Amino acid sequence: MILILTAGYGDGHNTAARSVAEALERLCPGETIEVSDLISDAMPLTATVTKALYQQAITHFPAAWRLTYELMGKRSVTGPDSKWQAGLLNVLRQRIAGRQPRLIISTYPLYAVLLESLAHTQKVPPLATIITDSISVNRIWVMSGSDLFCVADEETKKVVIGFGVPESKIRVTGFPVSLAFTEPLPEAPPHVGARILYLPSTTGRRVAATLEALKPLFLAGAKLTLPVGKHASRLYHVLRRFTDEVPPGTVDIIGWTQRIPEFLRTHDVVICKAGGAILHEVLAAKIPAVIDYVVPGQEEGNAEMLTKCDGGIVTHTAQQTADAVASILTNNGAVGRRMRASMAKLSVPDAALRTAKASLAVADGK
Repeated sequence: MILILTAGYGDGHNTAARSVAEALERLCPGETIEVSDLISDAMPLTATVTKALYQQAITHFPAAWRLTYELMGKRSVTGPDSKWQAGLLNVLRQRIAGRQPRLIISTYPLYAVLLESLAHTQKVPPLATIITDSISVNRIWVMSGSDLFCVADEETKKVVIGFGVPESKIRVTGFPVSLAFTEPLPEAPPHVGARILYLPSTTGRRVAATLEALKPLFLAGAKLTLPVGKHASRLYHVLRRFTDEVPPGTVDIIGWTQRIPEFLRTHDVVICKAGGAILHEVLAAKIPAVIDYVVPGQEEGNAEMLTKCDGGIVTHTAQQTADAVASILTNNGAVGRRMRASMAKLSVPDAALRTAKASLAVADGK
């Protein structure tokens, strides 16, 4: 049995956990693979409140979040044996006793801290930690150690070594994304005109301004796919006003969907934030990205990773976003083709399989 621990603070932790679980199910048919958000299991009300506060902080109070993020890397705040960990420790202790996992994989840094505390009184399984950020890695990821650290790229490996982690414990596996990125696309009829994918995560006012700035492209024939997911209710009025102002058939608004890997591989450009999961999905799909929001501290390294390989453009205003999209699409997409070619050198669509194999080697003592 293999236990994968995650937490729903941002999409990256859950994406990595689900993707590695998918790979393990393929590599280890018949073995039980369990994915668990232990924080939600142990403290459901607290988890709901803190996740909502996290979302509010990164969207509306980025400076406050930067301070919080920096504090997380201090052992006095998040180190082992802190009193606030008691409930989580009890649930983790029971989970290990009941499931008897031969390996624990963590995509959230707090669990290594909890396992360090448990190790004082009992034997704990081997731990493989998947670091879901690139370059701007918080020290909390390595504070309590791990049998293995899986990182997305060589730059992140250098950062982790700089924290004092032995190179022998680090594997560059890529960021685990869905194995759908390795599979053939479904057949589709030929398309006419540019296709823009917009994954909104900024304030409603910024989304409205971005759509307004993009309007000339839509009036010229470009099409927009807009998966809103959890943002549907807060963006309802913004999107309704906008769809009334553009030609019919211009916008395809989609609710909850599992088709993001397909959309990323069938569109010409994507507008998104600098989350660890989405930018590595962008890299796996080799689609040019316009990054319209970067969470301070936490996501700056992700943006740096993609812009360094000429795969993304960071913007700070709605008009800059529209101008960046236009630059990628004009001249028959020449800039976009250049960006795709650059990303192909670093794209790792099978990263989940690489991560799963490296983790299994730890479980087998290799």
